Amino acid sequence: MAETLLGPAEIRELAARLGVAPTKKLGQNFLHDPNTIRRIVAAAGLRPDDVALEVGPGLGSLTLGLAAAVRHVHAVEIDPTLARALPETVTAPHLTVHLSDALRIRGDAFDPAPTMLVANLPYNVAVPVVLHLLAESPTLRGGLVMVQKEVADRLVAGPGSKVYGVPSVKLAWYAEARSAGKVPPAVFWPVPNVDSGLVAFSKREPPAGADRTDVFAVVDAAFAQRRKTLRAALAGWAGGPDRAESVLRAAGVSPQARGEALTVGEFAAIAAARLSVPGGKLSRSDAQPEEADS
Repeated sequence: MAETLLGPAEIRELAARLGVAPTKKLGQNFLHDPNTIRRIVAAAGLRPDDVALEVGPGLGSLTLGLAAAVRHVHAVEIDPTLARALPETVTAPHLTVHLSDALRIRGDAFDPAPTMLVANLPYNVAVPVVLHLLAESPTLRGGLVMVQKEVADRLVAGPGSKVYGVPSVKLAWYAEARSAGKVPPAVFWPVPNVDSGLVAFSKREPPAGADRTDVFAVVDAAFAQRRKTLRAALAGWAGGPDRAESVLRAAGVSPQARGEALTVGEFAAIAAARLSVPGGKLSRSDAQPEEADS
C-alpha cells in the first residue's frame, strides 16, 4: 500500500469537514507531522506480518502509517464521528475499526489477534489502557506508545528512581520497557502544553510463583504509603505489621525497605511468600495507590 500521510492542512480540513473540534475530555491531540509518523512506525520495529493495535486513531494520521507497514490494523476509537470517518481516510481492506472504549474492550474482539500495540494514547488514560490491553491480548509481542513525557519517564523507570512507582512495576510485569525519545508539542493540533515521550516495550514472561492479581495488590499497598517501610505499608494487606514482617523475611526482602527499591520479581516473591506464613487476615489495602493511573 502506498504511504500517503496527513499534514497540518489536511488534518484541519478533515476536522472541519467532519465538524470535529478536539476535546480535552477525550484527550484528543491530533498528530499532523508526517515525519513524526514515520519515526513512530520505524521505532516500533514492525514486521510485515504484524497485526497492529492502535488506540485513539483520531483523524487517521498514524493509522495511515501503520496500514502501510503491517498486514492488519485494529483501530479502537471511542468517538463515533471519528470512528465512522476513519475508513474513508484510510481506505485499506486490512483495517478494522472498533467503536469502543479501550478500557473496556475485550481481547476476543480482535481477529486476527494483535501482535503490536502502537498508539498515540490519550494522556488522561494512558497507563490503564496499556495495562488493560496487555492483560486482554496475550498475543502482543511488544509495542510503542506515545504518552505525556512525565508518564513515559514513570513507565520506563527502574527501582531506586524518584519516579519509579505503580506504573513502572505493573508494566514491568508484562514487558521490558525503554525510552524511545521525545516528541515536541508542535507536531500536534491543538498544541499541548507538555512534551510527549515514546515508550517502547518488549513482552517477556512474568515472574513465576505468584498470580498477577496478588502481585498487583502488593504493589498497590506498597506505593499507597510509599514513604513508609514495607513492614508498615503492607500491614493492611498482610493482616498486621508483624505478619507483614514475617512475609517479607520469608521473601528475602528487608522489612525496612521501601517499595521504590524493589523489582517486580521481589514484589512477586512477597506475594508468593504470604502462602507460607501462617496467621493473619489477608486483604487488599484500603488505601489507594498514589499513582496507579498516572
